[in-house]
Amino acid sequence: MNITIRNIKESDFEQLLNLFQEFALFEQLPGKMINSLEKMKEEKAFFHGFVAETTGDKIIGYASYFFCYYTWVGKALYLDDLYIRPGYRGKGVGTDLIRRVIEKAKDTGCHKVRWQVSKWNTPAIDFYKKIGAEINDIDQNCDLYCH
Repeated sequence: MNITIRNIKESDFEQLLNLFQEFALFEQLPGKMINSLEKMKEEKAFFHGFVAETTGDKIIGYASYFFCYYTWVGKALYLDDLYIRPGYRGKGVGTDLIRRVIEKAKDTGCHKVRWQVSKWNTPAIDFYKKIGAEINDIDQNCDLYCH
């Protein structure tokens, strides 16, 4: 299987929106996915990441990130999503995507990469532990929607 990992570009947004919807279903939270193609285009300056693409320009996974600052460590990169279509899992695509994210963090002077994983997603937890991530039960999400 020939998979290319590359930067996200605006022409990917339509395919990515479908993957966002798949990811929301996978997380059992379809009602939380309120993004749109129009919103993505308006806010593209804030959307960074990588796609995994097959021959024929079919996007089968993505990793999105943003930069942030943690008072205890300084500049960091936050991995917002890492999603691979089910038929492509277990083939190294997730590893390739997260490695690119980690490379980006190192290349831009970040001191850490942070992300979240659902407590029920044991395959993802095992994957993250395998690459050396520390997973704790200390923090919980706090979301306040501004719309």
